[in-house]
Amino acid sequence: MNLEEDKVIFIFHITTRSQWQQAQQLGEYRADSLETEGFIHCSTIDQVVGVANRFYSGQTGLVLLKIERDRLKARLQFDAIETGELFPHLYGALNLDAIVQVIEFEPEADGSFQNIPL
Repeated sequence: MNLEEDKVIFIFHITTRSQWQQAQQLGEYRADSLETEGFIHCSTIDQVVGVANRFYSGQTGLVLLKIERDRLKARLQFDAIETGELFPHLYGALNLDAIVQVIEFEPEADGSFQNIPL
């Protein structure tokens, strides 16, 4: 872990409101990517809007999970993607007590995301 990663206190995960409700019933959150890729995709605060515009443009009914890193039970690792940028990946289920805030995350009228409503 480098110094920049070490400074990250909170990470974020975009999901649908229905998947969040399902997680509350199950007692943990498991994204589809956990089964298909072996981890849950997360972002730092500076990466959220870019990820939202790249993968969720025009989608409604989204929530942003604000996760406190020190409360995680599964292993968190910062992995480089093709561009060399490091993204936080959670290698296991997300324990609900690590989620400190659930934020309604809707796009602008044009379908784009401009900011995080913190």
